[in-house]
Amino acid sequence: MSQVTFHGQPLPLSGSLPATGAPAPGFSLTAGDLSDLTLESLRGNKVVLNIFPSIDTPTCASSVRAFNEKAASTSNTKVVCISADLPFAVSRFCELEGLNNVQHASTFRSPAFLKDYGLLIAEGPLRDLAARAVVVLNEGGVVTYVELVGELGDEPNYDAALAALSA
Repeated sequence: MSQVTFHGQPLPLSGSLPATGAPAPGFSLTAGDLSDLTLESLRGNKVVLNIFPSIDTPTCASSVRAFNEKAASTSNTKVVCISADLPFAVSRFCELEGLNNVQHASTFRSPAFLKDYGLLIAEGPLRDLAARAVVVLNEGGVVTYVELVGELGDEPNYDAALAALSA
């Protein structure tokens, strides 16, 4: 079991991070229109999974804005921002911010996703939310990059994630 910190306090995680070079674990998340968003539906595209606790925090919102600007301009790439937030809240945020190059997927009907990706906060006041991570997949659904952000309040390494898109 790995862990992250939140304001320096350790938060144990449940599950195992996907390994670089391995097929990504399958998933079915809830898209903004309440349909199912599956790993299979993303095949044929490079995919950035930007995973975070909630859009309603400054760091999470910043990561959505940053990936909207940076990764979405990369050809044949889908950026999926994943959190426990309901699709209505994230859609409203993206509309108000003018963010059209990312899509959101919610874990609210798919609690297994966080454990399957090793990102389920197992204990403490944030239990059952996601740790912050970026997972990049190639067109065949193989993991090419994984970053588990050690401190929940820190932003991911955008440049490293973007570099993995061209690997």
